[in-house]
Amino acid sequence: MEEIRISPGGAGQGLDTERNPETAEQPLTQGERSAQFNAFLIRICSPLSKACDFCQAHAEILHKIFLGLLIAAYLAYFIAACWLDFQRALGLFVLTCLAIFLMAYNLVQKWWGVHIIQLLSPVGKCFRSTWPWLKWAFYLLIPVSLITLLVLDVSQRKEQLVSLGGFSVLVLALFLCSRHHSAVSWRTVFWGLGLQFLLGVFIIRTKPGFLAFQWLGKQISIFLGYTRAGSSFVFGDRLINESFAFLALPIIVFFSCVTSILYYLGVIQWVIFKISWLLQITMNTSTTESLSVAGNVFLGMTEALLLIHPYLSELTSSEIHAVMAGGFSTIAGSVMGAYISFGVDASSLIAASVMAAPCALAMAKLVYPEVEESKFRNMENVTITAGEERNVIEAASNGAAISVGMVANIAANLIAFLAMLAFINAVLAWLGHMVNVPGLSFELICSYVLVPVAFLLGASWDDAPIVAELLGIKLFLNEFVAYQQLATYKKHRLDGWPEWGRAKKQWISVRAEIISTFALCGFANLGSTGIMLGALTSLVPQRKSEFSSIILWSLLTGTCVSLINACIAGILYVPREDVTDCPALFRTANLSSTSYSIYLCCQGLFSSTSLATDGSFSFSGTWQNQDANATATRLQQCCGHYKAVVCGKP
Repeated sequence: MEEIRISPGGAGQGLDTERNPETAEQPLTQGERSAQFNAFLIRICSPLSKACDFCQAHAEILHKIFLGLLIAAYLAYFIAACWLDFQRALGLFVLTCLAIFLMAYNLVQKWWGVHIIQLLSPVGKCFRSTWPWLKWAFYLLIPVSLITLLVLDVSQRKEQLVSLGGFSVLVLALFLCSRHHSAVSWRTVFWGLGLQFLLGVFIIRTKPGFLAFQWLGKQISIFLGYTRAGSSFVFGDRLINESFAFLALPIIVFFSCVTSILYYLGVIQWVIFKISWLLQITMNTSTTESLSVAGNVFLGMTEALLLIHPYLSELTSSEIHAVMAGGFSTIAGSVMGAYISFGVDASSLIAASVMAAPCALAMAKLVYPEVEESKFRNMENVTITAGEERNVIEAASNGAAISVGMVANIAANLIAFLAMLAFINAVLAWLGHMVNVPGLSFELICSYVLVPVAFLLGASWDDAPIVAELLGIKLFLNEFVAYQQLATYKKHRLDGWPEWGRAKKQWISVRAEIISTFALCGFANLGSTGIMLGALTSLVPQRKSEFSSIILWSLLTGTCVSLINACIAGILYVPREDVTDCPALFRTANLSSTSYSIYLCCQGLFSSTSLATDGSFSFSGTWQNQDANATATRLQQCCGHYKAVVCGKP
């Protein structure tokens, strides 16, 4: 047999073979060449194979080393950012502290959770033994404290008393509509309303909560602004700036993509489980309905159904009603992004969606109390199914692809509903003309029919017709059209339009805007009933008749939840606008255009101006110590934009 020897040369020297003299002149066979090449590859790849074996053998240690280096690098970056400019790095600081808290919580729960429970078991036994009499003191203390707080607060702002009355009327009306009055679980009702009120106090009243949600709203607005990069590449800047569809609807695609990624990473499931756990232990609701309502804070009403779709066939009628009501009481995160792009206040939208979750469960159990035995009282019996994606790229792609149907559905509905609204208004105007009632329209009818409801929410009597108009559009058309109209009114105010024009109010106050934002936050409209019924029927077709009998009750509950949310906002709302230094503003502002601040200052100047018999002006208040000629010039400029008695005839 011939001998084959590979010379010790580099890869660039090729293969050097030495053969016996008898066979030196014979060519190599194909098998011999393959053997030589395989031997060469084995020799070349031997160090790489050893490195792979070493990494596999010490994978855990290497993973810890890599993680430690990554943490050290981030720590160095974090310290540098905070050292250079802490105010600039405040967002990074908050997110880092939140991540550290969550990691510490998980570690404590994992390593010492059982020991802590055992350590606190004597306290738990003592608490359980004293609970029969302690709970009555607790139940008495909360209402007394709440009533005292409300009385002291309402005494300062009378309009809050109206919102409090509207809250009481709505809760009482839902109780009167209850299917089983004697079976109402008042623990669930009071805890739900209490959690909603506490969330409202934290978000609306406390400075940390207000600033936190205001900051969160700004960050979401900035984050959604990145949609423009993709939209401008696909459609061009001109279409984005001129068309609503190319500006707002792509945000839904982007937000759906991000939501899908977070769902794949397990972030949304973790947050939903924590929220549902809080709802369940406080309100004593079942796991499935708590999960569904918690999911509605982030997901749409049909997407939240998929969280519990394996258990829908075994839910009780009360649980089905709670699931439906939760879907009608909130809005999806994706469309929330579109509303923010309109100019609707982001922090109010987020607050309304979060506050609606406990209220939806409470009111659902008030209208349709549980009279059956639920199979899902324990968290261990229910799991959230993960997505089928295999990596982040697939999750992002699927999220964007799924949103296409949603975008098409929203666009189609907007075209249909706005066209139908124009047709209805044309018919009503024609009918009104026949009986000498000019200007009859759908909005006008809603502004008269629903104005008592709008007034009970806390809107002033002047603003109530517009708020009622928005409520009617939301209920009979959809909240998308209503929010678009609300954004139009808000833009008029920010642009400094006169409050009244052509015998019609052109914008509403900030308080009315906030109340409207809360009241419109929900999918409760006649069109959504078909979507909800279709989704449930496709998942559990054998219960179609039962779903049909419950759907209108859940629509009523979802509508009232949004209105109760608005009442809470009306009770807790306090003006936070800074007082404008009007003389300083007029010295620096360009009065060729208007804004809300200029409007307020001009109105203040009008009220501070007196016209003498000789035609001269005198000024009082903050304008008294200003240069009279300069103030008179500012007055003329204000008269160029707005009408007032001191301006004379137009």
